[in-house]
Amino acid sequence: MLHIDDISYSVAGRPLIEHASVSIPDGHKVGIVGRNGTGKTTLFRLIRGELALETGQISLPSRARIGGVSQEVPGNSVSLIDTVLAADTERAALLAEADTATDGARIAEIQMRLADIDAWSAEARAASILKGLGFTDEEQAQPCSAFSGGWRMRVALAAVLFSAPDLLLLDEPTNYLDLEGALWLETYLARYPHTVLVISHDRGLLNRAVGAILHLEDRKLTLYQGGYDRFAETRAARLAAAESEAKKQDARRAHLQSYVDRFRYKADKAKQAQARIKALARMQPITRPQEAALRRFTFPEPEALSPPILRLDGASVGYDGKAVLSRLDLRIDQDDRIALLGRNGEGKSTLSKLLAGKLDPMSGQVHASSKLRVGYFAQHQVEELHLDETPIDHIRRLRPTEPPAKLRARLGGFGIGAEQADTLVGKLSGGQKARLSLMLATIDAPHMLILDEPTNHLDIESREALVEALTAYTGAVILVSHDMHLLSLVADRLWLVKNGHVAPYDGDLDSYRTMLLQGDAPPRPSDAPKPAAPKRPARDALLALRAEVRKCEERVEKLNDMRDRIARKLAHPDMYHDTRIQEAAEWQKKYAEVIDGLERAETLWIAALERLEQAGG
Repeated sequence: MLHIDDISYSVAGRPLIEHASVSIPDGHKVGIVGRNGTGKTTLFRLIRGELALETGQISLPSRARIGGVSQEVPGNSVSLIDTVLAADTERAALLAEADTATDGARIAEIQMRLADIDAWSAEARAASILKGLGFTDEEQAQPCSAFSGGWRMRVALAAVLFSAPDLLLLDEPTNYLDLEGALWLETYLARYPHTVLVISHDRGLLNRAVGAILHLEDRKLTLYQGGYDRFAETRAARLAAAESEAKKQDARRAHLQSYVDRFRYKADKAKQAQARIKALARMQPITRPQEAALRRFTFPEPEALSPPILRLDGASVGYDGKAVLSRLDLRIDQDDRIALLGRNGEGKSTLSKLLAGKLDPMSGQVHASSKLRVGYFAQHQVEELHLDETPIDHIRRLRPTEPPAKLRARLGGFGIGAEQADTLVGKLSGGQKARLSLMLATIDAPHMLILDEPTNHLDIESREALVEALTAYTGAVILVSHDMHLLSLVADRLWLVKNGHVAPYDGDLDSYRTMLLQGDAPPRPSDAPKPAAPKRPARDALLALRAEVRKCEERVEKLNDMRDRIARKLAHPDMYHDTRIQEAAEWQKKYAEVIDGLERAETLWIAALERLEQAGG
């Protein structure tokens, strides 16, 4: 049982947590959420005892082991499998003592303890964890120095999972995982036998791997039962109730204050006025819960290009003369929303670089519109920002002639406020750096936007804002992400990158998730055959349906604008002077015609949307 009792902690005089309390029973899995900067990581450091509390205490069972992911595994010559095995320090110490012990009784004790902790299956368990996080059998035998920092973070995660602490603390563990690794981790955590606290902005993990949500807001801790979706519903109701109560109290306070202002100096009303002054003093203000600041994204609008904007004919691409992907026959139109699926190492990033023009084809042809502009965002670009410069410096390099006000407006369109605009990038949060990189990637209003793990370091509100921006964006979107929620809301086409090829994936994300969790296992003979999936319509037919939907939508928007303009004209008092009666009658007739046309246009739009949905587009 983890007990957090009346704790307080401040940073540089600013209260971060104040008199917060919560109890987590043994074996519970809890997701920790809250806006960036509210103190989630600080809470972990307080639990580990790395920071001194100002008030209160945090207590655990006396022998409870706390585990978390190290910053990074050293790049040494120790193999991955041995690095993970070494994380179980008791097993390692017992094995070392077994090699040197000479006392028979002690040797017996060692062997009994090794059997108790299942030491002989340790290598198989460690290998299984590494495989789940994306390492092949061959890679597990390689030294840590052969892998980049991101991959070593996976090794660090594997090590702490293998050591199985009584309290597992994970801070954004999916940030350095791909979709396959994130799905494996969800399943692993759901079955983990001890207590888990995980800071995450991944809605999929928070819905499937935990049974409660701990919300850090207003410097307090509030525990909600259920996954993230249930938490969001419960909190929305609480916000509405708090807002209603606050409005009632404001009205009551205003009424009392009005009485005091009118009668406090009148002798016959002085006692009543004093009573109301005391009532005002006793009235505890109902605070409205902090709401996330506006966390918007505003992508520039590209002009329309004739389809297709990009086509690959028999193309192959790779490195150092060795093809990673071959025989690529693909087409991208400006209204496409495509998610790239595939296990790590299959070539998703390689395909992204080819589409972005950062890799040349080794063979075949890449046909792109002569006016095509491509925006490309990848995690390494966040790391390539100049830490000793401000966001204003970054954007001024690309737009040297634009006035400062316009540069700041561009940053504001990505939620980077005036204060952050003049702050050195090295002092910005991970989310603010990601926003800056997204702004730089889209500054030229690209016709195609390629996003490789764009949600890392973004909190949930920012991820929802990104979904809204991508939905409104009129260019093509190519997505690589471990965030199933983002993929499900944005992508309408799925491409599977597998065995050196890229092909449309006819299933949906749920069927892909099931396939991954089953390890691509073929169905058992006893399984009842599933009905064949309906054939998807030809590409040209799907494009025609999408074009019809766009035309219907544009017609509805134009009629809405026309209705609003006529309504404003009819609402003007001058329209009804005696000299303009005939003119008013004509405008009223036009208004009726527009309303009739709008109803018919909306009916056609709904019908077109239904046909597109039935076609799987």
